[in-house]
Amino acid sequence: MDHAITVTTELPFEDALQTTRERLSEEGFGVLSEIDLAATLKAKIGVELPPQVILGACRPPLAHAAIEAEPSIGVFLPCNVVVRVDDAGRTVVEAMNPEFMTQIASGEALAAVAADAKARITRALDAVAAATPAR
Repeated sequence: MDHAITVTTELPFEDALQTTRERLSEEGFGVLSEIDLAATLKAKIGVELPPQVILGACRPPLAHAAIEAEPSIGVFLPCNVVVRVDDAGRTVVEAMNPEFMTQIASGEALAAVAADAKARITRALDAVAAATPAR
């Protein structure tokens, strides 16, 4: 099982970041946190990175169901979605594969939550990948 769901888009970084927020919202996810990793590492340790932002996405009904199934699963929440520029200058959008949680905790309820979350995140990321740059 892959640990991440990954797509590449033709969108420029800022457009991909905005489109990712919008597509996650369409799938019922809110963005609880946003970390500009490139800016943070530059400020804290002087390291230059290509643009990279971590979105902490949460769909409350799924989070609640996951915690009901496995109380300690909160260590994996919210779902991190990363928008970044790779070494070739392409914009990449990645999210932790929610089914990865089932490698550490089991049960039908958690598996169902993970499958639902994976389907929603995959649809959102596929929509970002299919988006075309404004001309």
